[in-house]
Amino acid sequence: MSKLKKSVLGLLVFFIFLMAMLTFFQEKLIFLPTKLPQDFKYVFEEDFEEFFLTSADGARLNALHFKAKSPKGLILYFHGNAGDLSRWGEIAAYFVDKEYDIIVMDYRTYGKSTGKLSERALYGDAQLFYDHVKKSHEENNIILYGRSLGSAMATYLCSQNQPKKLILETPFYSLAEVAKERFPFLPVQSLMRYEFPSYRYMKDTECPVYIFHGTNDGVVPYESGKRLFEHVRTKTKRFFTIEGGGHNNLIEFEAYDEAIDSILLTEKF
Repeated sequence: MSKLKKSVLGLLVFFIFLMAMLTFFQEKLIFLPTKLPQDFKYVFEEDFEEFFLTSADGARLNALHFKAKSPKGLILYFHGNAGDLSRWGEIAAYFVDKEYDIIVMDYRTYGKSTGKLSERALYGDAQLFYDHVKKSHEENNIILYGRSLGSAMATYLCSQNQPKKLILETPFYSLAEVAKERFPFLPVQSLMRYEFPSYRYMKDTECPVYIFHGTNDGVVPYESGKRLFEHVRTKTKRFFTIEGGGHNNLIEFEAYDEAIDSILLTEKF
């Protein structure tokens, strides 16, 4: 066999391998959960309450409700694609210090949460928690916050409900778009079982929208967040560029903190 044929055959095998990986191991590439035993005890400095909600298909979903002394409202927070509440609960201190209650839930297969993953199920779980929050809070006191993967759930919820505000950190235009950028030579659109088309749901969002994205984000490209912002139709909207910010460190930047204060405390924007 000639060297050319061997090279072509090698490339073909590699191409087929990548397609198989994207098809059969898609969930393992997208979702990076860590599991916790059901008797795991969370420990945080802030006052909090652990609770579970059960979905229509029987999934048992774990969440933490952190409580401020004199809350200005409640933030329903949807976290990124890795870890569990023992990690993500740490983010609560930042918002509790700003006098907001915050509820953070673990997705199916994360931490103590159970259930089978699917895009539709994740949207349904998000709505389940939103309905739970509405039992004790008026919608004009509910703020949705989505970080990375969580931005898909937060944006979907906003298209179906009337929260006070939507805040997104390092969001994507769609997950399919991010995958296409990673694998430009693969027919990604036909292989993806998880599309998470945030741009589509953003068109039906009516509340104020605030998006944060770092210029050095190596996971979700800065341009993806900018493209998503182009689909915001509400009058009150802001895109905050965090110069030098990466995917997981925006909270370390003064520009992020000042903007969050303006959104949550002074409501300047």
